[in-house]
Amino acid sequence: MLHLQGPQMLQMLEKSLRKSLPESLKVYGTIFHMNQGNPFKLKALVDKWPDFNTVVVRPQEQEMVDDLDHYTNTYQIYSKDPKNCHEFLGSPEVINWKQHLQIQSSQSNLDEVIENLVAVKLSQVKRTQCFLYMIHQTAKKLVPSLLNAKKLSPSGGTHDSINQEMFKLSSLDVTHAGLVNKFWHFGGNERSQRFIERCIQTFPSFCLLGPEGTPVSWTLMDQTGELRMAGTVPEYRGHRLIFHVICAQIQALDKLGFPMYSHVDKANHSMQRLRPKIQSVLMPCDWNQWQCVPL
Repeated sequence: MLHLQGPQMLQMLEKSLRKSLPESLKVYGTIFHMNQGNPFKLKALVDKWPDFNTVVVRPQEQEMVDDLDHYTNTYQIYSKDPKNCHEFLGSPEVINWKQHLQIQSSQSNLDEVIENLVAVKLSQVKRTQCFLYMIHQTAKKLVPSLLNAKKLSPSGGTHDSINQEMFKLSSLDVTHAGLVNKFWHFGGNERSQRFIERCIQTFPSFCLLGPEGTPVSWTLMDQTGELRMAGTVPEYRGHRLIFHVICAQIQALDKLGFPMYSHVDKANHSMQRLRPKIQSVLMPCDWNQWQCVPL
């Protein structure tokens, strides 16, 4: 196990992961932001270097002080050889299987090895599998071959007109974390709220403030660079406000050169219908999350 340190190694890793997109997307996005100052204080581990087979990105040990906080205790994994990464992922120096944790990956074929490790480590696991989308600007830059057969909306990426006297585009404040947490599918508890607060404090966020001056629609990004946690309060749904917010987010992050991608639940048909309109390209691989709890 090797801990990659220093800008040269991390930049080499980012370049290498780019060649494996979209399967490496979760890890690539994380390494990209590590190379932009590593605001979430993460570290990258590989089984060997420079010709690695498996890379795991995780928080530094001093960040993982709460054994029950799977929002913080999150690992991003990419492996060129998923069938033979069992030993590396089973090492306690790589993954602390004694904690509540999450594993995220764009590789569905990691499921078997994770299930086997969970059985050996005496844990239980819940897997969530969603559609994975890449924003057109990012796909055009990183994996243009995926765009050849994709038909995108000619009006994609443009804002709907909204009442600018009623709604004002803004950014989220940390005091808004409770509102986001209330409507986040994976949230609703104190630990998820702390995670949301950290994302708001660390990364660009976007929202529409309503007549009362509070957010009515919003979208964030996390430590992997994924655009997520989007939501609209119930009384303002059906007015396509989220479309306006996401378009503003995409335009702003594109100017910063950020890779942009997101996931959509397979049962969330309304967001799936929205994706072509914001020029999101469906990836041939899935978004996967395994939540593991020690028995």
